[in-house]
Order: sequence, then C-alpha cells, then structure tokens
Amino acid sequence: MAQGGLSRLAIARLKNAGVPVAPLLKRAGLTPEAIADPQARLNVQSQIRLLDEAAIALKDDCLGFTLARDFDPREIGLLYYVMASSRTLGEALQRLARYSKVTNEALVFGYREGNRLVINLSYFGVPRHSDRHQIEFCMFAAVRICRLLTGQNLVPQQFSISHHRSEGISEMSRFVGTKVEFGADTDEFALNIEALELPVIHADTYLNDLLLKYCEAALADRNGDVSQLRTKVENAISSLLPHGRARVGDVARNLGTSERTLARKLADEGLNFSQILQQLRRDLAVRYLDDRGLQVSKIAWLLGFRDVSAFTHACKRWTGKTPSQMRTAGAH
Repeated sequence: MAQGGLSRLAIARLKNAGVPVAPLLKRAGLTPEAIADPQARLNVQSQIRLLDEAAIALKDDCLGFTLARDFDPREIGLLYYVMASSRTLGEALQRLARYSKVTNEALVFGYREGNRLVINLSYFGVPRHSDRHQIEFCMFAAVRICRLLTGQNLVPQQFSISHHRSEGISEMSRFVGTKVEFGADTDEFALNIEALELPVIHADTYLNDLLLKYCEAALADRNGDVSQLRTKVENAISSLLPHGRARVGDVARNLGTSERTLARKLADEGLNFSQILQQLRRDLAVRYLDDRGLQVSKIAWLLGFRDVSAFTHACKRWTGKTPSQMRTAGAH
C-alpha cells in the first residue's frame, strides 16, 4: 500500500487537462472516494496501473519524470519534513532510506557510502517489470529534493534505471545534468561522497527529533509484511534475462537459497519456475513492443532469446502472432 500522493498528482494533472478521470480510475481498480480522501491508502499496483492509464490519456510517455520535475515536495508530507529538518544531506538521505516504507511499502530506498554516496531503489512485494512511471518519479524527485534541501545544483556522478526506454532520454539527461542510463542492472544514482556533509538549509534539530518519533511509530505500524515469493523470483529473473542467465540455479543463488529449496517453496504455492519465466517473458514482450523505438532484435536479446527466430516462435506460441504483427495490430 502507499499514501497515494503520486496518484493524486496524476489525477490533478488529468483534471487540469480536461480528461475524464472516472473511466481511468475504474480500469486501475481505484475509486473517486479513495482519491478524494487524503488519508486513504492505495494499492501500489493500482497506482502503477493508474499512471500507465494517465500517461496514455495525457500523451505523456514520461509522466513520472514530468510530475517529479513539477510537483511541490511538501506534498510528500512527513517523509519530506523529516528530511528537510535533518542536519546534513547524508542524514536526510538516511532518513529517506529508513522511512520511505511509511509512504510506499513497495519501494525500498537503499543508502550506501563508499567512494561515492549511492542511493538505490528496489521493489518489495511488487514486480519491478510492471512499472516505469512510479520509479522514474521517485528517482528524479529524489535528485530534485537533494537540490532543494541544500540549495545546490547537485549533479549525480551516475544515474541508471533498469527498464528500457527509447524516448525522452535527452530531456531527462538535461534535468539530471549527466547521462541517464536505461537498461541498467540497478535503479540508482551516485553523488560525490562530499555531498553527505552538505548542510540542509532549513535544518532544525528540535523539529527533527520530534518527527523521528512520529516516523518510528509509523514504521512500526508497517512492519510485518512479507514479500510474495513469486514477486521475488520475477524481480530476480528480470535482472538476469538480458545476460542469458535466467536459469533456476542462477535465480536461486541470487535469492540466497538452493535450487532444490526454491523449487520446493514454489511448489508449495502451486508454482513452478518455468511457468513464471514464460509469463514474465510474455509480459515484458508486450511492454517492449509498445516502445516503437526498440527494434525486435533488441527485444529478443532483452528477453534472453538466442536470436529473433526463437523470439518469434515464442510470440506465436503465446498469441498466434509474430512480434511485428503484435506491434502493428496492437494485438496485445
């Protein structure tokens, strides 16, 4: 579940554009009442579907990015204020990593110090491959908030997103100040290590101590959720597919378990690895074929097929159509 602030930003954009929102909400599995109630928490997968619908209706395939560029960060609420009252940027980003679950239970922010200050995102209980707009919003919004908190035009040393995109990249790169790499192994950006000691403009230690208590209480209410096994397996497969290593043994190692244990746990839930792999490939094929900028040969490689003919054979088995026919007819 999530606080739904991103859904409400999208709805506001739709209304400003004169787009009827009721049909989109229905297709996403949301209600006008839930959107109208700022205290109502929304299903994350419904939020992802709503953003997809809104992007199509607005003819804005970079909706997550454009919302991140334009929104008022104070709309995030408690999470933003605990960051904005922190002493340094490093402290603010550590707060983000610890308390992001309060805002969105599916998105996990990671914080790592080394030669660089690295912020990464991963999904918990939701298939990573199902989303583009939500994670793009979070990545670009995080960079923007870093700049607002410090009053400095911070430029990441590296900025990468794991899904693939062929349009809108140049505008995103101009915003970030460096190349945005799509199709990467991870969703993350890195800042110069000195950035962690940058002072936050509106630091307030007394307010921060108070807000930390609220955050800890809210976090305690969210603990105890268990990620679904199928989602963990899908997310592991997604990162291995382009490398041709999406085999059960590789996935088991990625999840820190044995092949036999993974197979047993899947069987306990009425699942098997081959079915999950094939369904994921089909879902990703549908998404990639929507992007006219991706060549069929590139899509075949992304899905781990040895050549285009193997991908074509799989598409015919799934839908009765070739990849080109699926793309032309919108059969998916």
